[in-house]
Amino acid sequence: MTRVYNFSAGPAVLPEEVLRQAAEEMLDWHGSGMSVMEMSHRGKEFTSIIEQAETDLRELMDIPMGYQVLFMQGGGIGENAIVPLNLLGRNNKADFVVTGSWSEKSFKEAARYGDVQLAANARNASAVQGKYTFIPDPGGWQVRSDAAYLHLCGNETIDGVEFSDWPNMVALGAPDVPLVVDVSSHILSRPIDISRFGLAFGGAQKNIGPAGLTIVIVRDDLLDQAHALCPSAFNYRIVADNKSMYNTPATYAIYIAGLVFQWLKRGGGVRAMEAQNIAKAQLLYGALDASKFYVTHVVQAYRSRMNVPFFLRDESLNDAFLAGAKERGLLQLKGHKSVGGMRASLYNAMPLAGVQALVDHLGEFEKSHG
Repeated sequence: MTRVYNFSAGPAVLPEEVLRQAAEEMLDWHGSGMSVMEMSHRGKEFTSIIEQAETDLRELMDIPMGYQVLFMQGGGIGENAIVPLNLLGRNNKADFVVTGSWSEKSFKEAARYGDVQLAANARNASAVQGKYTFIPDPGGWQVRSDAAYLHLCGNETIDGVEFSDWPNMVALGAPDVPLVVDVSSHILSRPIDISRFGLAFGGAQKNIGPAGLTIVIVRDDLLDQAHALCPSAFNYRIVADNKSMYNTPATYAIYIAGLVFQWLKRGGGVRAMEAQNIAKAQLLYGALDASKFYVTHVVQAYRSRMNVPFFLRDESLNDAFLAGAKERGLLQLKGHKSVGGMRASLYNAMPLAGVQALVDHLGEFEKSHG
């Protein structure tokens, strides 16, 4: 069997060690005589799986007391509706900083449920027409002091823009406004201080596990602010009180996530993973910056470590570039349809050897076509 280097933005590469363990346990989990897919979500076997997964995630992310970890469904797109339905019940106002395609989607979805305002929009001030390339200086953000929350996307998967730090809400004149952050595509890739947030959410299919699972980390004081029309299955208070078992959770996805958490712990945790991710990103960006054949648009200080969009200056060569990559076992490099070009996603499970193979292809393709 030949494993390729899968640069997909999601569903994304998983650790081979995790896949092998899941294969070994497919028909019989720990002597139960059942696959995890067959278990009752309320049985002792699965209860032990989900409890261990939560314990390991809390340890990896150093999640403080006073926060609930919820295993939900619907992905990041679902949370674009679920968050406002849960947080706009007492105060109908929410502010958004739009730094890319995903925060733009979040803003538009939330506008269906309340009084939503743009605190800042990076596209309006981008040096590249129509593209998201940087994060506006927080000093210029317009955040309402009585907003129910301020929403950010920590890492823009499509556009390759990432926050390296979080805004100081006191400095923004909004000390009581909770920060809500979509961490879908960089959760567990580097340390994140959850105490800075009121709520963080992320789809699992990038750095955690298979599609179908959504992680929500929410501060206790935000559990009782839901709109009256919020569906009970998505009400954070109900989900928390029922330990993520109000409806049948994504059991197999939670199981795989738990294996990934254990893999991360064996590998030294999030700080060790961050060091590897820095090395991978530096290798790829270094090759792109040294070339006149390829171009990147994101301002260096805001470049994502996880998702690297780049473009061939001669885009008529795109198909040839992708065909050559496929011959080398480098797959899923085509950029998102909304922005074009190429995109390499360097999630935790992507080895440095995969990035080196891509860099080799970049160089050889430039020599033969430049």
